[in-house]
Amino acid sequence: MNAQQAKFILQGYRPNGADAGDATFCEALEYARNDPALREWFAREQAFDTRVTAKLNEIPVPPGLREAILAGGRVTAAEAPRRASWRQPVWLALAASIVLLLVAGVTRWSRQSHGINTLAELALTDTEHTWNHHGFHGEQADALQTMLSQASTRVGAQLPVDFDRLRKTGCRTLSFQGHDVLEVCFQRNGVWFHCYIAQRTDFPALAAAPAFMERGDLSGMSWADAAHVYVVVSGAGRAALEKLI
Repeated sequence: MNAQQAKFILQGYRPNGADAGDATFCEALEYARNDPALREWFAREQAFDTRVTAKLNEIPVPPGLREAILAGGRVTAAEAPRRASWRQPVWLALAASIVLLLVAGVTRWSRQSHGINTLAELALTDTEHTWNHHGFHGEQADALQTMLSQASTRVGAQLPVDFDRLRKTGCRTLSFQGHDVLEVCFQRNGVWFHCYIAQRTDFPALAAAPAFMERGDLSGMSWADAAHVYVVVSGAGRAALEKLI
């Protein structure tokens, strides 16, 4: 089993622990326990599923729904030969499932798009919802990732960032407030850090001195040099971010 296979299986793991004894998930759970990146993704996946479940539970059940469903079942049994195929119970159940998925999708979209006013908030939100996604690497991004992964590299110093070349050679690019933001991820001691880079002229209000922020299990650090602004996000805590500078 590899990380992708384990992730695929764990996407079906219910957040209430009901699947803890299911042999289907045992190997994938064990893999996640020994893979820091997958363990971090799984924790966020479970937290998000828990929040979505709570939101769905807040939706009031329409009066008489149970009776209507039971009545529909009786009518189906009596009128099966004359009922259109799309009105069969299996299709009605599928339609109900689709509605629930749509509700969950809208919830996720709303949480991602609502109230994002700063580059730091964008970085925290993007990291929260891209779990184990670590960007698209071209030659320039790979070189920068390699440098950032070295313990001797101090991110607070002037980093050799060629913004245009990174963007043109495959670095993951986001759009925020009409400006491009690049993402380069790197790993130290088994921990992933998501580094977001923008041009200083696009976000002049971001302070040059390091500033820290927290959201749930995520910690972020922002700073700027003469040409660029940066935000690094990780689930390893503030202490791990401070070691980078």
